[in-house]
Amino acid sequence: MKNSILQKYNVPGPRYTSYPTVPYWDESDFTYQNWIDTLKRSFAESNTEEGLSLYIHLPFCESMCTFCGCNKRITKNHDVEHPYIEAILKEWAIYCNILEEKPIIKEIHLGGGTPTFFSTKNLEDLINGIFCYAEKAKDHEFSFEGHPNNTTRAHLQKLYDLGFRRVSFGVQDYSEKVQKAINRYQPFHNVAKVTFWAKEIGYTSIGHDIIFGLPFQEIDDVIDTIEKTNSLQPDRLAFYSYAHVPWIKGNGQRGFNDEDIPKDEVKRMLYEVGKDLLFENEYYEIGMDHFALKTDTLYESFEQKKLHRNFMGYSSSKTQLMIGLGVSSISDSWYSFAQNVKELEEYYKLLKADKLPIFRGHLLTPEDLIIRRHILNLMCHFETSWKDKTQYFDEVPEILIQLKEMEKDGLVLIEKNGIKVTNAGKPFVRNICMAFDLRLKRKAPDTKLFSMTI
Repeated sequence: MKNSILQKYNVPGPRYTSYPTVPYWDESDFTYQNWIDTLKRSFAESNTEEGLSLYIHLPFCESMCTFCGCNKRITKNHDVEHPYIEAILKEWAIYCNILEEKPIIKEIHLGGGTPTFFSTKNLEDLINGIFCYAEKAKDHEFSFEGHPNNTTRAHLQKLYDLGFRRVSFGVQDYSEKVQKAINRYQPFHNVAKVTFWAKEIGYTSIGHDIIFGLPFQEIDDVIDTIEKTNSLQPDRLAFYSYAHVPWIKGNGQRGFNDEDIPKDEVKRMLYEVGKDLLFENEYYEIGMDHFALKTDTLYESFEQKKLHRNFMGYSSSKTQLMIGLGVSSISDSWYSFAQNVKELEEYYKLLKADKLPIFRGHLLTPEDLIIRRHILNLMCHFETSWKDKTQYFDEVPEILIQLKEMEKDGLVLIEKNGIKVTNAGKPFVRNICMAFDLRLKRKAPDTKLFSMTI
């Protein structure tokens, strides 16, 4: 990759788990009733056909990983588990009372924090409690994030018995120097153990999360990590760019200095070397930062153009409605977004008062819905089209001028009624999406909001 191209496009930019992105939500037009109205509308339109997705945020961790930008609560006190599960089930009961009819759940994802911080008994109570009010879709897909150091065989067996078939393990990097910098001590044999357990039990999709661009990380570290990963043959991989956002409140990104982080062409070389190794081992690129074997459902959905992306990341199937439960979770009715309060104490207080713990949101405009579709197409399929006149909008000619510069740089192909991202352009898909981001264009941020795109 030419350094000039890299420098040209290595700018701060969103990761587009939503459009509009959270910093560009118009909270002035959002009301609690907006959320309830769009929730009911989306539920009526999609529950029977698609079902809905549940994201459940389990925020507790026993130690702070200093690369992490997630909402978490650090504690070794496991007495916090039961009250939190009770609160989640209270929140879910409020939702089910609003929806009136029984929800059909297609997807559940347990994210964190560290979901395997919780005991098998409390996780069982959580899932059984959810299905006191709901039923499983026939083709449901339940997944969870597991920490290799504290995921037990009992965790894996219990969640399997409850219908979970997909698990992702956070690996990050196997270098001891890198692990020390990010406070994530995790030997290879721990990852191997939980991976083999999951295979023996019968999980059909096992994922590993790897990060490039971590402090002190070198090419040999990436090679070693991917070679070790390949020896375990996970079904899918997330090969993420480290997002350095130390200005975010509550962020754990400390324990190293800015100069310890690989930048620009050095960081990109880490990715290119890692990607080439993944290709050699028959992992295929799926969307942004994701790779899968041909036997994994993520690959199949990508090939069939059914891949979807939301606040849970990439999914092999789409649901119009996604409800987020737990502190800081974000819900998506397709027509609006709503985010829960971020502080645990306030979360408990609002639920005690029988209120959904929402503190902000965004009501999508007709323009938002069109732009959202184009950005989803680019992030999931590496192409988009406005051949359907309902997907055309007035700013298309202006966007095409910007895209012609990207076409000259070999990143996109401009067609009569749409664009396609080239292989060379895939690492720049965030930049290509930014060309469509009308809210970002109309009001450039005057403070640090996003990590670098490359």
